Amino acid sequence: MKKTRRTTSLTAAVLCAAAVVIAPVGPGAHAESGASAAVDRSRAQRPLVEAAEAIRAEVEKTASPGYAGIVLGEHRVTVWWKGAVPKAVAAVVDRQSRRVPVEVAAAAHSQAELAAAAARIEAWLDANPDSGFHGVKSPGDGSGLVLAAHPTAGVRASASLTALTGQVDVQLSVRHEEPMREVSRQDDSAPWWGGARTWNQTASTLCTSGFGMRDAANRRYLLTAEHCGQVGHRIADGKGEFIGSVSAGHDDHDIGLIPANSENRMYTGGGDSNTGAAVVGWGHVFVGQYLCQSGVTSAAETGGPVCNLKVIFFWQDREDLVEAEQVQGQTAARGGDSGGSVYSSAPGGVVANGTVTRAGGARLGFQDFATASRDFGVTIP
Repeated sequence: MKKTRRTTSLTAAVLCAAAVVIAPVGPGAHAESGASAAVDRSRAQRPLVEAAEAIRAEVEKTASPGYAGIVLGEHRVTVWWKGAVPKAVAAVVDRQSRRVPVEVAAAAHSQAELAAAAARIEAWLDANPDSGFHGVKSPGDGSGLVLAAHPTAGVRASASLTALTGQVDVQLSVRHEEPMREVSRQDDSAPWWGGARTWNQTASTLCTSGFGMRDAANRRYLLTAEHCGQVGHRIADGKGEFIGSVSAGHDDHDIGLIPANSENRMYTGGGDSNTGAAVVGWGHVFVGQYLCQSGVTSAAETGGPVCNLKVIFFWQDREDLVEAEQVQGQTAARGGDSGGSVYSSAPGGVVANGTVTRAGGARLGFQDFATASRDFGVTIP
């Protein structure tokens, strides 16, 4: 039985460094009922996600250059492809379409073509810091690339768009939006769970743990955001109990590993709740997928996880983040949620999908677990 978490009581210096003061509240009935409805939405989508995972697995085996993306609709899976679909992929699509509606649609560009174009755009943006743009992302359907522009950069962005159009042979569109910012459970104990308060005793910052996991040698770790702790930093829980020192990190991808006696469970309740769920595995993420995030600060503020986070873009830059948006316009994440669990509902528990990096209003930027698996060779369970 995990011990009940209590309100964090740290020094004023630590609270100032974390740029947030946590004021945990009890789980309100309205927040709990809203979270439950959102989790049900994620659970209802599970058959579509499973079909998408099966198709993606075959795509990765065939390594076909025509793959553009997989998008989840409310009731169907759409596989976007440029050119002829390989027979092996078509066979999997046919099998999955007997379970859920699956369609193949013609894409204007392949994922590989968009990645190459995005790399050229990134180089141009680095060479033109006053372009008015702060990033490039993909909607996941092969239609083109989306340039993120500062809200006040109307004239500059228009001129830059004209210049960039001649640099790449893909469709470009513009979204004016503020850049998302980094968003940096109170008293956990070993074996450590995801979704608990973490305290970087080296840098005096507060964050949230992501997921317990293991490597090929069965060594156990906690996953978190790299900006919550760099290699060598000492990480404790919110009460100061030592968890471990960060042993590996990927700065661009904003993920880090803490060697720790971790468990395949995570907190899913309010700020001081002991409610948790089993983490039954990890999964890829798809445009259109509904997710939840269980950062400590948001849990304290709302009484539960933030759900109904719909995946809308994959960022095409060195950070390689995924962007989701809370469909009711609620705040997606708050200071201190960084590193926290991004997950979806599944039979028997939840599926690990990523960790929180940054947010802006209803928008959430997170790193998907598939990237952590590739970077560090880790898995769940």
